[in-house]
Amino acid sequence: MAFYRSHVLVSVDPECLAKGAHEVIDALNDELTVQGLIDEVEVLETSRIGDPYRLGPDLVVYPENIHYANLSVDDIPFLVEEHFLKGRVVEKFRAQEKAITDEELGAPKPKEVRVVLRNCGKIDPHNIEDYIAEDGYQALGRVISELTPEQVIDEVMRSGLRGRGGAGFPTARKWQLCRQVPDNPKYLICNADEGDPGAFMNRRVLESDPHSVVEGMIIAAYAIGASMGYIYCRAEYPIAVQNLKIAIAQAHEFGFLGKDIFRTGFSFDLEVRMGAGAFVCGEETALIASIEGRRGEPRPRPPFPAVKGVWGKPTNNNNVETYAVVPQIILKGADWYASMGTEKSKGTKTFAIAGDVVKPGLIEVPFGITLREVIFDVGGGIKDGKKFKAIQTGGPMGGCLVEEHLDLPVDYEALTAAGSMMGSGGLIIMDDETCMVDMARFFMEFTQDESCGKCTPCRVGTKRLLEIHEKICAGKGKPGDLAELDDLCAEISKNSLCGLGQGAPNPVISMLRHFKSEYEAHIFEKRCPARVCKALIRFEIQESCTGCTVCSRNCPVEAITGERRQLHVIDNKKCIRCGICVQVCNFDAIDVLS
Repeated sequence: MAFYRSHVLVSVDPECLAKGAHEVIDALNDELTVQGLIDEVEVLETSRIGDPYRLGPDLVVYPENIHYANLSVDDIPFLVEEHFLKGRVVEKFRAQEKAITDEELGAPKPKEVRVVLRNCGKIDPHNIEDYIAEDGYQALGRVISELTPEQVIDEVMRSGLRGRGGAGFPTARKWQLCRQVPDNPKYLICNADEGDPGAFMNRRVLESDPHSVVEGMIIAAYAIGASMGYIYCRAEYPIAVQNLKIAIAQAHEFGFLGKDIFRTGFSFDLEVRMGAGAFVCGEETALIASIEGRRGEPRPRPPFPAVKGVWGKPTNNNNVETYAVVPQIILKGADWYASMGTEKSKGTKTFAIAGDVVKPGLIEVPFGITLREVIFDVGGGIKDGKKFKAIQTGGPMGGCLVEEHLDLPVDYEALTAAGSMMGSGGLIIMDDETCMVDMARFFMEFTQDESCGKCTPCRVGTKRLLEIHEKICAGKGKPGDLAELDDLCAEISKNSLCGLGQGAPNPVISMLRHFKSEYEAHIFEKRCPARVCKALIRFEIQESCTGCTVCSRNCPVEAITGERRQLHVIDNKKCIRCGICVQVCNFDAIDVLS
């Protein structure tokens, strides 16, 4: 195990990345190598340190707890020489604020409660001793030395933990069903095939705190009597795969995995299996087929995996977030975990916020928080001063919610009753300039592309839904399209084999419910109210044009003409609606008309 005299935590908040944080990290490692310090100073990534908009790119040096801000690649040679070689603090690079504490490092946003993300950004994911220092593997020690499998299941049952993969099935009930099946051997699966567009909750945990998942899986294996486990992770997550393999090797070295763990007679081992990135492999029967080396396609249920799963044996399947929270429930007790959340949805949930919000990224909040709080308190509100229009919860198979739902508590039952779903935790926030017909088209494009094609309702139905939306967005919609969309959605939902097909029409159903007028405008008036669909908009230069010629010089198809200092004109027959003219005009003289 390597030991370092200094650790450097560099913020990789999206704002810092945009300002060159990765370039700073590369320069830092290069300069440490040049100075012969690479074996003494370790550079790590963390989510956020200070205010990234004001201080990024920034880093903290431990154990000195020195915070350096607004760094560039050119600053690094001097910083390394002064601080790490000569031991002198570089005041001119130092953040002009009080030294931050460990609690403030990557500080949670307002109203966040971090349980799953408790160690992310705080520990070195390559060092098991960092995890142990944060009470890691203590829960496993207690489970194996003090509790029976039935007592472990009972503790998780009392906590109210529900599976975080989307369906929200009670975790302990799932474990109990698998344990009661008399067949052996039993298997354990961690579903790390995170496929929702813009979602990276599981990725963050696997890359930053892989031992929490490993420990949670060992505890679950003890509870159900499993002897072998698989972590199914998509190949697009190479860092997560690498960190998991390192964590598994270290757990073996420390005796937490393998035969006769702690001389108790309990044996369990883990293996990482990589998927090719098929969205349908998030469905548990398709995932099992992929693990076995077959094509990732779902099969009818029953029998459920708890009875007949991997290799035809009883199998328990939970996702990353579910396993990561189990050690904390064992350590702090079921009552502690159940004290957070709502009556039927206990604990916390991680979400990936994306779209038209000021502070996109990863959050963890207790169940029961309202959508308004998530968007405006945690997410900082709608960016660029625009108005809120809608929020898509539950990923591409979820539903769209509008302003009347903003005070809805975030839990499984409330979201389902409102016509959406929890899903794995993706949230897409849309402002008042979003075309909801185009957004539905986007989701249908994704689900149609990801359909495995095994069942006709999903294979053909999603393609037809996509074709109708493409036609409507192109200004070729017909009066009968809305009725056809309704019929298709009902048939696909009712007759598809797995959750992908059954949930694929959900975005369309919710868009039609809340934004039918936008569909009607596209079909009957041949206009896009949000001025997004290219076939239904046109550009017009107003009298405020100064004739600077910037727009005409940047037009890729030479659709803009006019003399210098004279009003310019756009030929809409030649115009391809790329919008470059609007972006480059310094006088806001070009209007987008519908």
